[in-house]
Amino acid sequence: MDRIQAMQVFVRVAEAGSFIHAAQTLSLPASTVSSTIKNLEKHLQVRLLNRTTRRVSLTPEGTQYLAQCQEILKLIEYTESSLTDSVKRPQGRLRVDMPGGIAHFIVMPNLKGFYKRYPDIYLMIGVNDRQVDLVQEGVDCVIRTGELTDSTLVARSLGRFRWVTCASPAYLKKNGIPQSLEVLSQHRAIHYFSGNIRRTGEMYFVKDNEKVSVPVSGTAAVNETGLYIKMCLEGFGLAQVAENVVADHLAEGRLIEVLSDWQPASVPVSLLYPHQRFLSPAVRAFADWITELVRDGNSVT
Repeated sequence: MDRIQAMQVFVRVAEAGSFIHAAQTLSLPASTVSSTIKNLEKHLQVRLLNRTTRRVSLTPEGTQYLAQCQEILKLIEYTESSLTDSVKRPQGRLRVDMPGGIAHFIVMPNLKGFYKRYPDIYLMIGVNDRQVDLVQEGVDCVIRTGELTDSTLVARSLGRFRWVTCASPAYLKKNGIPQSLEVLSQHRAIHYFSGNIRRTGEMYFVKDNEKVSVPVSGTAAVNETGLYIKMCLEGFGLAQVAENVVADHLAEGRLIEVLSDWQPASVPVSLLYPHQRFLSPAVRAFADWITELVRDGNSVT
């Protein structure tokens, strides 16, 4: 029995709480995962996991063994990376989750530059606006916008996104350019919703530290940033979005910023990853790259 591999399988099963989920993230047959755990328990002569029809849970001995395995595996990874050129040339599979707007309009235009710098990293990009369970779903790190509430993760600030209120030239030609918040009752907005954001009927502004929410009627609500921006480009109404995401549209006149004296509040952007003693070279490389990308206005080679 390969005891290091057995430890890796055990840690993944314990973190996922499921043989099937662990097998999926390890790209192994579920039968292999199950037999590996059985052989490990037989070797240790102790039961590590309690099995039910829906979920597995740790025994007291399993909890103790898990902490020790995690420390051993991180030490092995750190030792190997320090003895090779993996720090200078990170490699391996890296799963990153991020909001659609960041994926489509910030990461994707610069992705060739990432691979030019890190050709040996196999990047798995998950695109969604929901908060994923990093450990449960086998995600190495995640980009999130907004104030953070999860204290169990390590957070690295990437900066802040300036938000703008904008519309297409066709919409403004037909409906006029709003010059004050009072006239927004005469306009339409494209509404945005998600599992964490329910502000489908309001637009938000800040001026001189004064925060104001204004109800604005609309004809549709979406929960995906790419569609949200496309509807704005097609003239369906006003939109509020991160300037970084629509920078090209603004520069080329496809969208026009309005109410610049009443900008939406800026939003923090963070990279989060599970707490661990040693950060893998691949995660460290991506963290440095995305930080540089956001800091330098989305242009990194």
